[in-house]
Amino acid sequence: VQLQASGGGLVQAGGSLRLSCAASGRTFSTLSLGWFRQAPGKEREFVTAIGWSGENPYYADSVQGRFTISKDNAKNMGSLQMNNLKPEDTAVYYCAADPLYLARREQAYTYWGQGTQVTVSS
Repeated sequence: VQLQASGGGLVQAGGSLRLSCAASGRTFSTLSLGWFRQAPGKEREFVTAIGWSGENPYYADSVQGRFTISKDNAKNMGSLQMNNLKPEDTAVYYCAADPLYLARREQAYTYWGQGTQVTVSS
């Protein structure tokens, strides 16, 4: 399975970005989808995840109410809509997928995209 994350960029605080994760090599409906991020000097952290059919999304407390994860199995595409961005959201964002698990732990995910940079200026 190959995952390709895209959509990152530079945005002012309060702005929005939409990240995409394109999947190939396996039917997307058989994979859960997660997003993680890694800020400079920090460990990678969980952002959000969603189930195989787009059910049961859950979020880190820090992004709850501002970020929305979605999954379009027909298009083999996942998305992360990020609104009301804050400087502390600045990080490299990674999408991840797994055929068995839906979890907050990055160790649960088998497949990873290459990351896309999100920078939020104050």
